[in-house]
This record gives sequence, structure tokens and C-alpha cells, in this order.
Amino acid sequence: MVQNVATRMVELEREDFHLLSGIEHGMRFSRWVAREKLPEFSRLDPGDIGYRIDRCMDRKLLEQKTVQYTGYRLTFEGYDALALRTFSERETIDGVGSPLGVGKESDVYEARSFRPLALKYHREGYTNFREVQKEREYTADNEHRSWLYTARKAAEREYEALETLYPNVSVPRPVDQNRHAIVMERIDGVELSRVKLEPEQVVGVLDLVLSEMAAAYEAGFVHADMSEYNVFVASDGVTIFDWPQAVPTEHANSRELLRRDIDNVFGHFERKYPSETPEIDREHVADAVAGGSFETVREFEL
Repeated sequence: MVQNVATRMVELEREDFHLLSGIEHGMRFSRWVAREKLPEFSRLDPGDIGYRIDRCMDRKLLEQKTVQYTGYRLTFEGYDALALRTFSERETIDGVGSPLGVGKESDVYEARSFRPLALKYHREGYTNFREVQKEREYTADNEHRSWLYTARKAAEREYEALETLYPNVSVPRPVDQNRHAIVMERIDGVELSRVKLEPEQVVGVLDLVLSEMAAAYEAGFVHADMSEYNVFVASDGVTIFDWPQAVPTEHANSRELLRRDIDNVFGHFERKYPSETPEIDREHVADAVAGGSFETVREFEL
């Protein structure tokens, strides 16, 4: 848990972070970093390595495996500690608060600062790395890709999308990114999946979601993973979040992914509000979203 890591940060010494950083460097080349490589990678005295390993193992920041050699790798808690230290050094945040959402591919926490922020740690690939490799294009260009690399690339992809889209698209304002972690504006609202709309609100909220998708397309991105679980609804509108799978509009499959996003959005509204959701030509809606001419779904009723 990130909160546990945050409380242990004060116990960690500079040399502990040198060891963690050294193992991070070594994991670029192999899944497990051989013990004899640690002095080279961490620039620590060989006589100090065992002590540092014990300290980090006790705090569950490292894992050990012995087969043909004794090797070490970071746990997600170890990777969390490195990112937290960087955010602290940059004075981006000064602490971690309560969980805002814990899922299969990311954990989100309150971030303590002078303004309301959220800290998101990507977890892609840690428990099911092979499956994520199949789904994420940024894992396909190299045979050796660890969960560490996959999670970092997901964070980089999402942060790039947020920087491009904000403020012209209603997404969380990006603040900082390091390794597999992102600091962003904390958004108030309720997930679309948990909102119970009044009949007269259904078409209006659907229009807001599609309008933001159109604005994102105009800005250069397709979300590529749209669902009722990554839209916040509030009194002042909607916010679309979770952009790690976003693809640029010049991507060969961007139009296909846009149509899939539209199908997912309509699928939710049709399941939850079958009487209030208009029957429309989705292909024409996709054309309008991609062309920047979308205004309301009523235009496309069959």
C-alpha cells in the first residue's frame, strides 16, 4: 500500500535509495538483478550492500530469488518509494492521504499539497504481465519488458495525453509525472456507472460525453478505453479520466478505436436507460465526432 510506503519514507536513508535506484537500473537488462552487480549499479561499497538489502527487504521494497544466482528486483512498493522521493524533492506533494480508488491497473490516493491533488500509481503488468503485453502497443517492440517498464510507459502515455488535452478537454489537470506515477488535479464527481440520471438528463449527459470525445479527437487523441467507469459526472459537467491507452488520431486504428469507444458509451446508456436513449446511427455519430461537427445525438436518430 502506498500509505505504508509513505510512512516508511522517513526511515529510509540516502544509501537505501541508492540501492533501490541501482536495482531499478539493473532491471532494464534483466528481470532479476544479480547480487554481484549491485555495487556497480548502486555505487555503494560492496561491504554495505548486505546491510542495505536487509533494510529494504524488511520494508518489503525488494524481492529476492535464488536459482542459478541470487537476484533482486523492486516490488511495486520499492518503485513507489522512488517516485515519492522524486515528488518530494520537487516539492510537488508533501504527503499521501486516503485512497480515492484502488483497481486492477492503478491505485489513486489523495496527495497532500496546498491544493487538492490526486496521486495515481500505475500497476499495469505486475500481476498479469503477459496479458497486458497483448493489449498495450507500447509493450510490443521489445521482448524483454518488465512490469516496471510497462507501468512507467502507461504513466508517460497518460501524462502526455493529459498535457495535450487540458484545458480544451475536460480532463484532470496534469501536475507532475515520475516513473509509474502521476500527480493531477483531484476531481469531484460521481462515476457515470454509479449515477442515477433523471429521464430528462439522459440525452444531455450523453451529449456532454460525446462532445468531450469530439474535443479530444480535435486535439489529437482517441481515448481507446471509454466506459462508464472513466467518466465523472458533476453539477458543472463531465470529466473523462484514465488515458493510458490513448492513441493519437494519426494512428492507423484510431477511427476503429473511436467507433469502439462510442459503442461502449451508447451500450451503457442503452442498458441503464433503454427508454430515454435515442436509437441512432453510430457510424454517423463517429463521423461527426471525428469531424468536429458533433452537437447532439438527436441529429442522428433513426
